[in-house]
Amino acid sequence: MKPIGFLLSAVCLAATPVGAQDWLARIEAEARRIEPQIVQIRHQIHQNPELSNREEKTAALVAGYLRDLGLDVKTGVAKHGVVALLRGGRPGPVVAVRADMDALPVTEQTDLPFASKVRATYQGQEVGVMHACGHVVHTAVQLGVAAVLAAVKA
Repeated sequence: MKPIGFLLSAVCLAATPVGAQDWLARIEAEARRIEPQIVQIRHQIHQNPELSNREEKTAALVAGYLRDLGLDVKTGVAKHGVVALLRGGRPGPVVAVRADMDALPVTEQTDLPFASKVRATYQGQEVGVMHACGHVVHTAVQLGVAAVLAAVKA
């Protein structure tokens, strides 16, 4: 599935079915508009992975992006966690979306132009670090969800 498909699926699950055709058109247009930026962020995070409890730069990137969207952002949650709140214009239920940001102590062996070359000490050994687990996709998709919801909020 293309990145836009993940993003559209995630946003549709979080969106209210009121005026479904209008909402879906707005969501799809916004998702397509931000897709290149979200892909670029995904590549940036993939190229600069950080092990668990060391996600300082990733957390700063995520927090900055969410602040730029106008969300209320709290950082330093459970060390490097980021929590953001998007307030709608009406009362109603709260929906939570979450993503993991940490990478694994694995040496990347791909020819991707954004492949990780990062090395770190893990359990006393120098190791390669990469996003081999999909967390980079979690993070990018959730940033896309936040961007779309911020753009279409009522």
